[in-house]
Order: sequence, then structure tokens, then C-alpha cells
Amino acid sequence: MHLAKLTSPADLRALSPAQLDELCAEIRHFIVQAVSRTGGHLGSNLGAVELTVALHRVFESPRDVIVWDTGHQAYVHKLITGRREGFDRLRQRHGLSGYPSAAESPHDVVENSHASTSLSWASGLAAGFGLTGNEHRRVIAVIGDGSMTGGMAFEALNNLGHYAQRALIVLNDNGRSYAPTVSRLSAAVSRLRQSPHYVQGRRVVDHLLERVPLGDGVRRGLDSAAAAMREMWEPPAFFETLGVRYLGPFDGHDIGAMESAFRDAAAYSGGPVVVHVVTQKGRGYAPAEHDIEKHLHDIGLFDPATGTSPALTPAGPIPAEPAAAPEESATVETLAVSDEPVVRDYTATFTETLIAAARHDSNIVAITAAMGGSTGLLPFQREFPERFYDVGIAEQHALTSAAGMARAGLRPVVAVYSTFMARAFDQALYDIGLHRLPVILCVDRAGITGPDGASHHGVYDIAMFTRIPDMTVFAPSSPDELPVAFGHALEITDGPVVIRWPRGKGALAGAIEPLPTSPRSMRMQARQHRTGSDACVLAAGQTLSAAAEAAELLSSEGVEISLWDPRVLKPLDRAMILDAASHPLVVTVEDGVRVGGFGSLVNDALQQLDAPTVPRITQLGTPDTYLPHGTAQELQAELGLDAKGIAAAVTKTLARITA
Repeated sequence: MHLAKLTSPADLRALSPAQLDELCAEIRHFIVQAVSRTGGHLGSNLGAVELTVALHRVFESPRDVIVWDTGHQAYVHKLITGRREGFDRLRQRHGLSGYPSAAESPHDVVENSHASTSLSWASGLAAGFGLTGNEHRRVIAVIGDGSMTGGMAFEALNNLGHYAQRALIVLNDNGRSYAPTVSRLSAAVSRLRQSPHYVQGRRVVDHLLERVPLGDGVRRGLDSAAAAMREMWEPPAFFETLGVRYLGPFDGHDIGAMESAFRDAAAYSGGPVVVHVVTQKGRGYAPAEHDIEKHLHDIGLFDPATGTSPALTPAGPIPAEPAAAPEESATVETLAVSDEPVVRDYTATFTETLIAAARHDSNIVAITAAMGGSTGLLPFQREFPERFYDVGIAEQHALTSAAGMARAGLRPVVAVYSTFMARAFDQALYDIGLHRLPVILCVDRAGITGPDGASHHGVYDIAMFTRIPDMTVFAPSSPDELPVAFGHALEITDGPVVIRWPRGKGALAGAIEPLPTSPRSMRMQARQHRTGSDACVLAAGQTLSAAAEAAELLSSEGVEISLWDPRVLKPLDRAMILDAASHPLVVTVEDGVRVGGFGSLVNDALQQLDAPTVPRITQLGTPDTYLPHGTAQELQAELGLDAKGIAAAVTKTLARITA
């Protein structure tokens, strides 16, 4: 096995073409086995195997800096740079990150897990190398999975060309992001790939190059002729007008062809160069190749033999060869016990709620940023194709276009992950908020999300959106509260609304009285779950279940608390605040940053009361630091946001008060 002997990129240069093909097959098998046991990004990495090998054979990392956009396509890079042993704990607490990480390896300079940023990084690195006498260091940005559709990429291209900065841009064109890429640029390069005239012309020149014994000078001349034919049929005018040289397209699974292109690009000193390579997402693994929507872009635990259903074995050492098929055995059917809580997926609930509302209101439109499947909007697209907008990886554009739609009388619903919504804060603040437009921002993956790490935890949206004047922020504590919140959001017509919910499933709360469908000026009701005189706990969103368990632990120790589900984080329910003020201790719990979040709003509201004394307040939330990767349960326990941590915080603070 070649992979077992691979310890650094330098080891690749001793392998023959046949050995490289064998290595690529081993890498694909390894990645399938590894991801099946931990979950992660699969399709993009399977498509980038030969590309990554070619890059590391031509360039010398870490002297030459390779920036991956997005970083989820860097698993092969991690294998080649000596991190094979860490894949048994990929995306697990204290294990290997699912993205590039400078803490792991000098080969990772940029974490870069948000799309469309690599070219800006490349521009800055190139400028820095030029000013510090490190012109010998090359900067390579590998941009793929639809990231070229993001506005930041276009802005960076303009600057790279304007300043003639030396950077190699590898356009890893697999025609996809999470789903098929939305972009006229993508359509243009697709036409170039598929043009029969272009293909026929290239074949003629390639045939000559293969059959006729020519010197290097003549061969380069014919290469130029091939490029001229390409430009005649489909000019790469977009790149050329920005001052960016264009080469390609090349077969992204032909190592030799890519190595030649990369060397040519590296020798060019006149400015940035785009090398366009065409790859197949999910290549070499049939379940990924046959997944029409996402090519198994991201996936949880699965059976590597089928690509579906949870794997039956926990994470551990990765087998070197495909596992043998299990022997047939009797089927054991386990029935759920009656006292188990009924759970439901938040995103699926949102999908059903939105479609039901859209059937009654033709003004409702849905917008997403290249994540129609992940945010649950594909069923909406199928039923209302003319009312569905996928803007590509352009969250800023998504929100501003929603503002325009709202101004024109529509009810835009924008569905974006919490971590990516941060990119569009300016648009939410000034384009939507300042104009008091009734845009509904549906924030999926809110809170501590788990294995994707620091750049993907959704812990900033509460602090961000509560800073926007006249913004209403809902935090359903269970999936069956989400439709209630959405119904009320539709009643608010004089300002924007945020509805935030966590990743995955939650236990149903049972019968819930609806929030009052009334104008904003009337009180929006929080719900009190239990009463007690020792302390008052206000638990936002998904933290309610841990707080309820903490209340039971405290009760067993003789401490009785009042427990509130705020339901609406802004504006705050006055009855809840008045009840909280009657206790010696108020504890707020939220799955977001403690500084500037829900607890800060509660603290301010208590200070504003006309009362002789103000209760002691303890704010529980995530600290002022970037959270590592790990399961949500692990991180919540470490941060004191689980039941034991909440109970301990109440007990500790009460002891201080009574001391």
C-alpha cells in the first residue's frame, strides 16, 4: 500500500504514474471508510483526489501556501501532509478538524471554512510575500464547490488583476456547491466544456501532439494554437478583462495534464493565473456518483457498502480493505417504549410549515444561498418553483434582494445557517432593519452545532440580531413551537423577524397554546413551567430541556426555582421580567455568546425597573472565545450548559448570596 508509506508531500514525487493511480484508489477507499465512521464531507473530497496529488507534486507546501475554498475539500490534503492516523477521530472532540487548521499542521495556513474567501486570502498573502522579500513563495487558491459564485471572489479577482499579484487560482469546477451551482459563469464554462466545436478542435491538436515528433518550442506553439481556438469559440473574457490569465479547461482527474498546467502557471510572472480543472464530485464511489442532489456532499454515519443508513460500528481504527459483507442473521425488531419522548426534526418541521403557509399566501417567497436541500427548501421549490430563489453563495445578496422583494409587497423568507448569516449582518442592519421591512430570517443550525468546529457554531446570531432596532427574535424550545412562531412572524408587518432553531431533532413539548396573533405593541407571552422562590431561571430555546432537568436536580437538594421559557428573546415579556425581579437570583441560559446576548437584555431590563433592589443575575452562555469541534453534548458539559452545570451555577451563586 502506498498510502501507508506516505508521510509528507515529498513522498509523492518518487511514484510512477501507475503507482499514483493506485495511490488515488487507496485514498478514495480510505476516505469512504473514515467518513462512514465519523460523518463529514465526502463528495467534494472524492472529486479532488488527483487534483490534490498534482498540486503537492508541483508545489512545495508549506513553503508554497495552498488555501482551500472551501476547506471541506481538504481531507486529501490532510492525508498527504501526514495526518492519516488522526482520521479515526475526524470532527470529534480533541480529534482532527474537518477543515484546515493551523493548530494541526504547518501545511494549513488558513482555516477557511466559509466559501468564497480564498481569493481575498491569496491577494493578501501575495502582497505580503512581495513586500517581505518572499517572492519565491507561491500562493495557490483552490476554489470549488460553487465558491466562485460568491461576491467576495469577484471582488478579490478584481484586485488580484489590478495589482498584477502573483497567485495561482485553481478553479475546481464540479458544477456543484451543495447542489447544482447557480451562476452564469458556471453556465459559460459548462458551454465551453460541452461545445462540440471546441472538443473537436482540441482533439485535432492533441492528436498532432501525440503523433508528430516535435520539439518543445513547436509543441508549446501548438498548445498556444489550442488556446487560440478555445478563445475563438468561447473567449474567457470574464477573466481576461480583470487582468487574470486563463488556462484550461483540463481534466481534473488527469494528474499529468494538471502538473503540466500548474508548472506553466507557476512560471508566469505577469500576474494572477486561473487554471480551470473539471472534476466529478463523488468520483469513484457509486452512491456518491448517483446522488443527484448533492453527490453525498456532507453525510452522517453510513454503511460504506451502500452509502445509506447509520453505520453499525463506532468510530475507531479505519480498516485497510473493504469490510466483508456480514452474515445473514435473524432480524430483531425493537419497539420504542411508551415513556420515551417523541422527537421531530426542526428543519423538516420548518419545511412543512413554510409550504402550508405558502399555499394560503401567494406573496410568500423563499430564498437561500446555495443550500436549498440543507435548509429544507427543495420541497418548496418543487411546489412553487416560480417563488423560489437560490442566489448561490451570496448571503449578502440574498438579504438585500429580500429587502427589495419586501419593499415590492412580497413576504420573503430567507433560510440560511446561523454561521453563514453572520456574513450578511450589514444587510440585515441597514437594508432590512433600517427600512423596517417584514423579512423573515430563518436561522438554522443555531447554537453549538458540534463537529464542524469554530467557524460553524451558531452562537453569534442572538447577539447580532438583538442589536438591530425593531427586530423580533423567536427561539422555539421544541419543534412543535416552530410553526407557532412562524405563524406569529407572518402577523408582524412593521419590521423584520428572526426565528432560530438548533441542528437536528428535539423532543415535542405537547399541546401548546398559540402565541397571540396580535400587533407588535401587545405583549408576546413567555411560558412559566414551574414556580419556586429560591431563584428564577430563564432558559432560551433549546436550553430549556437542560434547565428543566436542572430544576429537578435542584429540587432533590431542597432548592426550588421558577423556570421560564422566554419563547421570544426580543422584545422581552414584561410579566416574565417582573416575576424574575421578585427572586433573589436570576439565571439566564442561552446557546449563544454570553456577552451581549439574551442574558444582557434581561440584565438591562431588570436594571430599568423602578424597584428598590435588583436581584443578582448570572448569565450562562458560551464564553468570549472560539469554540472547538466536538459533539454538542460534550461542549455543553464542558461549558456548564448541561443540567449539572446549570444546577451547579444556581447552587454556587445562592451560596455566595447567603454567605
